[in-house]
Amino acid sequence: MASTRTRLTFSYLVVLTATLVAFAVALYIARGAEADQEVLEQSAALADDVIATIRNAQASGKRLTYIEQSEAGLPTIRATQEMGEQLDRHPGYFLVLDSLGRLLFSSSAVRLLAAEDQSELYSVAFQLRPGGPAARLPLTRDSLIRGRLMLVARRDPSIGPNISRVVGGLPTDVANIAPQLLLGTLLALAPVILIISLGVAYFVAGRAFRPVEELINEVEAITDGRSLHRRLPVATSGDELSRLSATLNAMIGRLESSFTALRRFTADASHELKTPLTVLRADVERAMHPVTTTADRMVALEEALQETARMADLVESLLTLARADEGRYDLHREPVRLEPLVRDVFETAVILGEDAGLTIELPDCEDATVLGDPNRLRQLFLNLVTNAIKYTPRGGHVEISLTHRKNDEVVLGVRDTGIGISASDLPHVFERFWRADRVRSRRVATGDSSWALDRGGFGLGLSIAQWIVQAHGGTLTVQSRLGRGSMFTVVLPAVPVPAEDAGETHEPASAGALRDPGVKADSNIDFTDS
Repeated sequence: MASTRTRLTFSYLVVLTATLVAFAVALYIARGAEADQEVLEQSAALADDVIATIRNAQASGKRLTYIEQSEAGLPTIRATQEMGEQLDRHPGYFLVLDSLGRLLFSSSAVRLLAAEDQSELYSVAFQLRPGGPAARLPLTRDSLIRGRLMLVARRDPSIGPNISRVVGGLPTDVANIAPQLLLGTLLALAPVILIISLGVAYFVAGRAFRPVEELINEVEAITDGRSLHRRLPVATSGDELSRLSATLNAMIGRLESSFTALRRFTADASHELKTPLTVLRADVERAMHPVTTTADRMVALEEALQETARMADLVESLLTLARADEGRYDLHREPVRLEPLVRDVFETAVILGEDAGLTIELPDCEDATVLGDPNRLRQLFLNLVTNAIKYTPRGGHVEISLTHRKNDEVVLGVRDTGIGISASDLPHVFERFWRADRVRSRRVATGDSSWALDRGGFGLGLSIAQWIVQAHGGTLTVQSRLGRGSMFTVVLPAVPVPAEDAGETHEPASAGALRDPGVKADSNIDFTDS
């Protein structure tokens, strides 16, 4: 396949050839019109010269015409020998007509024409009138010239009553460039012009595409996947190529972020699965050991079951996020009243807070209605609340609030007095598998030589929470200071509900009755990690 440079050069050659042909045709037509005008002016000048000669001869007393009586008694105007002597000195084709429009004198050039051409010339000349349009007489017979005669009639009253007009004519080829000569010149110059233009076009196209070649080489060097940190040079000219470079740099930046996130995601997922699989294997081996007592075997099997549940939760969470990324996770939207939903979550939070030694409060709970999936909304609120409880030490405080703004926005806030998040970690809290306390173990040893399960999460809870908020057209933000606690804020668009339909909006079921086709009950799935 030809390169773009070659195609552009060929296109330029085609356009230039068409331009030369059009120019040649226009030049030929324009030259023909100009030549006709020149011949017309020269023919008129010839007729005027003949009239001036006649006038001068008459002024000097020469007799140029006489009247002869015919046998029928009709007068006939004849030219004298002196007229022939005076006018034969003029070159060119001209006729002198008498007052009756008949031929009085013809030039020597006319007399040399073929008889048929002379006859046609006389016929055309008799029809010409002074001041009228010129006539073109084709000469195609055995004449001394080939082409056409441009004829024009002139009259001057000062030359007497016997002469009515003088018709002058010249061949059109006296001013025309021969078509063969014009065609030959074009054929001789066109190849030279085309070859030079072809070389110049190829050179200019090469210089124009040199930055594109450099971009291609740079992109080819980056596409190996290991050089995504490199960027293309961006010119300061602001033209299309600089904009292309900037766009490609932005795309490469997004690809670099995606590859980095993918590698980290793969490594984290492998790590998250490796630990429970190792524990599961150890528990199964301990349960199968012949010296293991029945009590120890039951403990090992219980821990193996717990690790299996953790892996199932992790896989379910990954499946949820994968479906969300592909846009294949449909939300069952319907009008949902948030006040009963938040109070239900608050009751669950109170139970969890008692076990953790925390104080849970709900100072503000204004009723509002949103269009959404009640199961997913409850999962979102529970995730934020349990996340706050998890990272708040004993004696701390967790506050939940639900307010309805005037601009039809519903705001759910979850504030805690927990360990907080450092400023360097805040941009990463919604990333998958991210945890501020990455070094903590999954299992901790107990004093009786057994193992206890650490309830640390997977770092997917806030990622799922953010997806739920975005799927409902809202925003999820966080404000935090290390050692001072955190504040998660959910903003959702509210929908107006008519008064007669207010009682028909969906009220959430109890925590134990909630089930989702793609997710287990919230009590069994750990969506509470940050």
